Amino acid sequence: MLLFSVTWGSVSGWWTPVCLVLGLLYAWLMYRQPVNLNNTFRYILFAVRAFVVFLIALLLVSPLVRSVSYKPEKPIILIAQDNSESIKLFPSNSASTDAKAALANLKNSLGDGYEVHEFHFNHDLADGLTNKFDGKQTDISAALRQLNDRFVNQNIGALILATDGLYNQGADPQYEARNFKAGIYTIAFGDTIPKRDLLIGNINYNKTAFLGNDFEIEVLTEAYQSKGEQMRLNVTEDSRPVHSAVIPVNSAAFKKVVTIKLNADKKGIRKFNISIVPVKNELSVQNNAETIYVEVLDVKQKILLVYDGPHPDISVIKQAIESNKNYEVKAALVTDLASVKLSDYSMAILYQLTGNSYGILKNLIKGKTPLWYLAGAQTDLPSLNYQEKLVKISAGQQEMQEVFAQPVANFSAFTLSDSTLKKISRFPPLVAPFGNYGSSVTNGVLFKQRIGNVQTTYPLLVFGDDNGKRIAVLAGEGLWRWQLTEFENYGNHHALEELFSQGVQYLTANANSQRFRVYPSKNVFDEGENVLINAELYNDALEPVNTPDVKIELKNTQGKSFNFLFTKNGPSYQLNAGALPLGEYNYTAGTMLGNHSFTATGQLTIKPLNLELRQSAANHQLLRSMAKESGGEMLLPSQINRLADLIKKNENIKTMVYEDKHYSDMIDNKWIFILILALLSTEWFLRKREGEI
Repeated sequence: MLLFSVTWGSVSGWWTPVCLVLGLLYAWLMYRQPVNLNNTFRYILFAVRAFVVFLIALLLVSPLVRSVSYKPEKPIILIAQDNSESIKLFPSNSASTDAKAALANLKNSLGDGYEVHEFHFNHDLADGLTNKFDGKQTDISAALRQLNDRFVNQNIGALILATDGLYNQGADPQYEARNFKAGIYTIAFGDTIPKRDLLIGNINYNKTAFLGNDFEIEVLTEAYQSKGEQMRLNVTEDSRPVHSAVIPVNSAAFKKVVTIKLNADKKGIRKFNISIVPVKNELSVQNNAETIYVEVLDVKQKILLVYDGPHPDISVIKQAIESNKNYEVKAALVTDLASVKLSDYSMAILYQLTGNSYGILKNLIKGKTPLWYLAGAQTDLPSLNYQEKLVKISAGQQEMQEVFAQPVANFSAFTLSDSTLKKISRFPPLVAPFGNYGSSVTNGVLFKQRIGNVQTTYPLLVFGDDNGKRIAVLAGEGLWRWQLTEFENYGNHHALEELFSQGVQYLTANANSQRFRVYPSKNVFDEGENVLINAELYNDALEPVNTPDVKIELKNTQGKSFNFLFTKNGPSYQLNAGALPLGEYNYTAGTMLGNHSFTATGQLTIKPLNLELRQSAANHQLLRSMAKESGGEMLLPSQINRLADLIKKNENIKTMVYEDKHYSDMIDNKWIFILILALLSTEWFLRKREGEI
């Protein structure tokens, strides 16, 4: 519906009668003594002339025309269906096509008064409903957040969440559900009563160990409705038995953590299969076995972390780097360096040093040891600018400001996963020196500064090369905020760990004499995860080059080969091989520089994800709580046909009518000029016909 009216704004409405009087006066003067007109035509032409003059005078006064439109917006009904493998554990209850068909039929049941959108989810959200139930991970919280973001500021009437309540990624969905400004109706798939089943609930272990050392793995064994059975646990390494145990099951809901000690007797990636022998009438035998991979290392690289005073960032950096067992971090005050043998360390991190500290460390800084500078409120900026050439910070006073990390698309030194980049872009701000920033590198800026919602060109984290020595500069402090936020939202520190692991790996790459290096972003990838591989090539002067092509062949244990060509990116090479089939792979990469040929070999593994099969009972309590807090209701799959009536009877789910007001100058409306022209033309025609002209 569209309505028009005239409003005066800052102009007085008393000009209307003045304009009308002017029109009447003009018409009277023109038609008071007609020659050939009879009274009927005279009165008609008088009215036309008076109205035209009135309109023209009104245009000169320039009032405003107000147009009001009313736009109805139907309530939006969102359907989100769980597509994870755990749904298939109870096909008779929840995974049948009847539940999917009933959800799909909801649109017809609601009629034209509602706008229905259908989605399915596992670790991510996708359009439409499905009956595949093949998702390897479930993140209910992420699905809720993506729906909330996609339909923000729209008339969301209700969310229908069809799931078993089991999730193995992301935060507790109850927190995200509280941000949803609509009622949530949950469809409770699955069964809360555990069936007869033996399973491996979880495995805790270190992903790396050192050659010749013993290491432990902790296996959470679970048994339901199997009291009196003997659980037989076996561990094999490359089909060779290395451990076995018999565990008596003494309760209907049995859980026990079994600690297993193993020996790292071979270098490389070692594969261990942990399995429980099935018993009769088990619900599922797929959750009886898990495979883990442990990388056995022969050496550790030592990293020196130097600082002038205590700061919570120190422990964050140390923990993030040491999450990769290739590295060992020694944190030391500058005043304690007399007892430290600097030549033992392959890299140094200089955290917020003062001018005096740079003087003490001049031999380390002038040497070939890779350096990572971190700036903050205590940093002596003139000394920092003098010591490193990557970033220049011009600041009058030591003032600080909050800056967010904005990933740079053309960064080419190494590869970070999309999930890590996305997480870091959402992390709280770091505190950086206030001033002007400049950088001498082009493709070496990993993060730029975003101040509020303004994206700047100022560098925040930069990697580069200075006379054959690799260095990095992080122009901000407050990494402890990143660590706390990531753990609160995701329950881990994977983004920080990947950032520092990849950064340290890049900086220490020149510490060895290899001129051709090929290394994956990690040695063990999850099923369905994109395999990312980096490569570096150096000339005789140890300068990075990427002129020749680099090819790589990945070969699994079944003999199947996958061949790729690296992409040239900046001074190095990168490869996104996509998601590869499960298994262990040996890779061989090769290139030619001048008359010299180079090859590099290595290993990587694609491991299966069995997270969805580690829980055999649905979590309906979670679904009931989410529905109750939001004003919705929990239903069973057999009650889906009640949804349409519940939604129609909910008075909070209704069509919203939005009023849109628009103001414009009257003189801007073309139809008024058309009307004036038509009236004047009509008047002229009548006068002409009657002989007045």
